Amino acid sequence: MSKNEYVRTEIADSIATVTIDRQAKLNALNPQVVAEVDVAFGALREDRAVRAVILTGAGDKAFVAGADIGVLAEMGPRTGVEVSREGQEVLRRIERFPKPVIAAVGGYALGGGCELAIACHLRVVSDRARFGLPEVGLGIIPGYGGTVRLARLIGLGRAIEMVLTGDMVNAERAAEIGLANLVVPHDELMARTTALASRIARNAPVAVELGLKSIYGAVESTMDHALELESTLFGLLASTRDMREGMAAFLEKRKAVFEGE
Repeated sequence: MSKNEYVRTEIADSIATVTIDRQAKLNALNPQVVAEVDVAFGALREDRAVRAVILTGAGDKAFVAGADIGVLAEMGPRTGVEVSREGQEVLRRIERFPKPVIAAVGGYALGGGCELAIACHLRVVSDRARFGLPEVGLGIIPGYGGTVRLARLIGLGRAIEMVLTGDMVNAERAAEIGLANLVVPHDELMARTTALASRIARNAPVAVELGLKSIYGAVESTMDHALELESTLFGLLASTRDMREGMAAFLEKRKAVFEGE
């Protein structure tokens, strides 16, 4: 377990759970929390025993209920750019993380919390979850990549509506528009998220990593470049021991044992 003040990491059965625990502020992000999240993911990146990561917030009320308004209220133009860029860089590292990252959202995911959730690769949400980007009501806009990722995730029109109204959407609506992958009863959130993480973790780790790389490469590239990348990664996987193991296990009608090599 990590020794950070607001972010703790627990590992069991190849699944790491990173929990933001600042319940007095509904797990709101401030510079220290953002830095601790970054440190936690940096350590997990190098841990070969970890095959998937769950990111969640402590307590029953919030995943992350936004950024710390007291900090944002002190911004000037220069510091505003710095705050935005620092947050963007941390969330970009999560998005580019070589292992699947699943957000387990059990309550409010607002502002920076919504941005953090959509930087993850998948989102499992409880029936109490609420998503929103209320920044326009504070005279600002999302600054951690929300205006960029949301449109790619749920479509341009829906993203514009969420950003310009600042309205919250509930769990059912989040699933309808593609913001949530799975909605589950609140009491089952962590068990169901862990089950999904375990399903993914059973697969070949290098194939999972390169699958993510190919998908995000396609989103950020032209069709021709995306297809070229896919072919390159497909060919690269043919050099792995896990590919040989997976094929052999299929032909021999047994379960594959992947080593991540």
